[in-house]
Amino acid sequence: MKKQLLSGVCIFLFISTLQAHCERTPIYLDETQPIEQRIEDALSRMTLEEKIAMIHAQAKFSSPGVARLGIPEIWCTDGPHGIRPEVLWDEWEQAKWTNDSCTAFPALTCLAATWDPQISLLYGKSIGEEARYRNKSILLGPGVNIYRTPLNGRNFEYMGEDPYLASKMVVPYIQGVQSNGVAACVKHYALNNNEKNRHTTNVIVDDRALHEIYLPAFKAAVQEGNVWSIMGSYNLYKNQHCCHNQYLLNDILKKEWGFDGVVISDWGGVHDTDQAITNGLDLEFGSWTNGLTNGTSNAYNNYYMADPYLKRIKLEQVGTKELDDKIRRILRLIFRTTMNRNRPYGSFATPEHFMAARSIGEQGIVLLQNKNNVLPINIAKTKKIAVIGENAIKMMTVGGGSSSLKALHEISPLEGIKSRLKNKVEIVYARGYVGDSSNEYNGVITRQNLKDNRSAKELIDEAIKISQDADYVIFIGGLNKSAGQDCEDADRKGIELPYNQDKVIEALSTVNKNVIVVNISGNAIAMPWVKKVPAIIQAWFLGSEAGNALASILVGDVNPSGKLPFTFPAKLEHVGAHKLNSYPGVKRENSSIIDERYNESIYVGYRWMEKEHIKPLFAFGHGLSYTTFKYGKPSISTTQMTTSDTLTITIPITNIGKREGAEVVQLYIADKKSSLPRPIKELKGFQKVQLAPGETQYVSFIVDQNSLSYFNDTLHKWIAEAGEFEAIIGSSSEEIKARINFELK
Repeated sequence: MKKQLLSGVCIFLFISTLQAHCERTPIYLDETQPIEQRIEDALSRMTLEEKIAMIHAQAKFSSPGVARLGIPEIWCTDGPHGIRPEVLWDEWEQAKWTNDSCTAFPALTCLAATWDPQISLLYGKSIGEEARYRNKSILLGPGVNIYRTPLNGRNFEYMGEDPYLASKMVVPYIQGVQSNGVAACVKHYALNNNEKNRHTTNVIVDDRALHEIYLPAFKAAVQEGNVWSIMGSYNLYKNQHCCHNQYLLNDILKKEWGFDGVVISDWGGVHDTDQAITNGLDLEFGSWTNGLTNGTSNAYNNYYMADPYLKRIKLEQVGTKELDDKIRRILRLIFRTTMNRNRPYGSFATPEHFMAARSIGEQGIVLLQNKNNVLPINIAKTKKIAVIGENAIKMMTVGGGSSSLKALHEISPLEGIKSRLKNKVEIVYARGYVGDSSNEYNGVITRQNLKDNRSAKELIDEAIKISQDADYVIFIGGLNKSAGQDCEDADRKGIELPYNQDKVIEALSTVNKNVIVVNISGNAIAMPWVKKVPAIIQAWFLGSEAGNALASILVGDVNPSGKLPFTFPAKLEHVGAHKLNSYPGVKRENSSIIDERYNESIYVGYRWMEKEHIKPLFAFGHGLSYTTFKYGKPSISTTQMTTSDTLTITIPITNIGKREGAEVVQLYIADKKSSLPRPIKELKGFQKVQLAPGETQYVSFIVDQNSLSYFNDTLHKWIAEAGEFEAIIGSSSEEIKARINFELK
């Protein structure tokens, strides 16, 4: 009896203790509870000082949680092409870890050139796994700023000139990243279209261009991709810096689009405490004392949203309504990432990731020109190949700004070609030109010694000598990721090739008829020698597997299928921003601010070229194949539709060549008559189809009201006007294969 009584008492005490413990367990720790309820519970337990601490950095890439409540820190990492090596807590110097060498994925211009949302999903999933493995909360990417000028040093990080293409490619990237419990951070919101004077440029742009050209990819990221964070840009718009901009952040992003995530400042992008409080910024990051200027180390309490904000609250100059909204958003991000127990574990620098990087590179490489079918290289009939150019050996994963990486390996183009043709073809190499011989960026050392003191004549003479009797000459040049080329914080001075490369190519073309020019860049270049060489390849910055990806295209292991995500102009003055003297803006009198008027309005890229009847060097959407595709006669489900209807356009595509290949079928829409001026045509659909020799597939496009609409700046809404439209189907914006008319009632 005593034993039973004792047992009953023990059970009662155990149950009572358990109930008391459960009652004390915070709801925010219980993942079975709705996330909004968890947010409110955590918010109610935080002190004012804890809230202020959470909305600004505590280290170069970290902001604090609340240790007392078990709320973890936020850790960011630079993207969008790979996971940045670790730096010291409060310095940019490398932390010198031995296990942070990552997979370098191709630059986003290459991803956009695949025109394949499934490849974008693979990219996002793979890089998200690497970020998760390193326990990062936020991946600072992708970038979707529009390619407005080929001088922009950061174009290589973005997805081209067309808002529809960028919108369709950014969404799966975000979904892939966030499937790993890591927040994507779409940047740079908004109008950050050149690096020159990026901190002081005030963009003046009409509302139509803003909504039709520069905002759609961000809108898609929010409303279709459900992105968890967005980074404000350095520049100004409406005379307010974009990191605390009432119109962009509050009116459009949060109210109009319904964004429920975190707005993060670019590093040093905050300039004013009062605007940071009220104008939509949630989390302040920076580099120095106040996020802007050199100063005392470890002085994060001096940030605009740190002690200055706390002081205003304590003096009752401002309330806590905005602060609580910022904390809710930050907590929501934490619950979605670090405090999500179902988060996968991720993986890092795996064979699967290197294969993904290679596949992305292979599908993004663009065959621009192939006269006389010089490519692919006929290995059986080839004895000697001369490879010329510094970019054949120079590492491209190091440099370029915040996207610089410490890659586990990087296969150079020369290494890739030698590996693929080993014991089959003699490969000889000559430098041809000397560009940048530096071997370090932000503490990452390439261990390459590229110093060469020979004269330009000596270098060209050597290249000519080894090329004269070669079966093929592969010139591998272009830009690099040094300041003033494809690099953050500076723009190019022109679109000409640097380092005397044009003369090298001209000289090679006089001694060998089979010169293949491989341009490595994230930007368009001028090609004064375009008619003198039979083959040209746009190879981008391809990351860890660069050489292997390029070699597979050169020898035909992979049939090229990439298409240009931006126009190659023949001359800089063929670009609207330069023809109209808009770039880089005009400095205000007695001020550091530079006003840059986007005088070309909605006419960016191919839209401008077609309006002005300018023939591009290579058109938007252009890209050749080693096979041939035949476009059949399109059919349409109805020739009349209303704004509540859709119609379907179908066209047969047949591979009439002898090789398997992929074609990107592009749909453009032309409004034959509208109240406001519109481009001659605009991209409104695309599909990439893989076809075996002789195979036919039917490609269908659905046209709805959104496909026909333009932004009416007077009404501040999208309008689809009744009238006649034309569906235009092509293999590029220039190569039109079929047209079909319909009417909107």
